[in-house]
Parts: sequence; structure tokens; C-alpha cells
Amino acid sequence: QVQLVESGGGLVQAGGSLRLSCAASGVSGRIFTFSDMGWYHQAPGKQRELVATITSGGSTNYADSVKGRFAVSRENAKRTQYLQMNSLKSADTAVYYCNLHIWGADGSDSDYWGQGTQVTVSS
Repeated sequence: QVQLVESGGGLVQAGGSLRLSCAASGVSGRIFTFSDMGWYHQAPGKQRELVATITSGGSTNYADSVKGRFAVSRENAKRTQYLQMNSLKSADTAVYYCNLHIWGADGSDSDYWGQGTQVTVSS
């Protein structure tokens, strides 16, 4: 059973930094290495939105609102991905979710989600 556990959220002042981590278990190292990962956030009353993704090859993609401030990375040996968040703004306040996208044969892909970690930025 694949499980994703996020950590690193908390309360920070505007302009500050946080580093989120997401550790995967229940998945082999080989499958994890060939999977894509990402971070999404959901603010109260809003839909879940993409923040950043990182492919198995290390290519990254960011929402326009976080470009230049956030950096996503992964450490396959630890089956972990990270989100370094700098110059935080009150608009970044949300629950942040980790996503693991496993590519399956014949299009039978699977998506897994963590339980979420709260990030609150005070102005």
C-alpha cells in the first residue's frame, strides 16, 4: 500500500522560508525512480491547484505564482521529494499536498496523495 507523508509545514512570517518534505513508502525504489511527483495546494474555499511538479528525469514545472520563489527536488534513494519555499506571501497560505504519479502499462496510471500539511503565512 503506497503511502505519502508530508512534513515541514507551519506558521511563518511573510518573507520567510519553509521546506516541505514528502516521504513515500509501500513503493519499490525502481517504481519510485520512474514516477513523477508534485506538490499541490488548496486554500479555504478554493480548488486544489498545482504548485510544482518534477518528472522522473528531473524536469520541473511551476505555477506562475511561485516561479523564482519555490524549488522542487527529489531524492530517489530516500524516496522523498522536497519543496523549498522562499519569500513566502500570505497568498501562499494553504494546505499543501504531495502527489506521486506512477506510470502504468497500457495507460493504467495511478495517483497517490498525502494527507496534507498546513502552511500559514502571516503578514
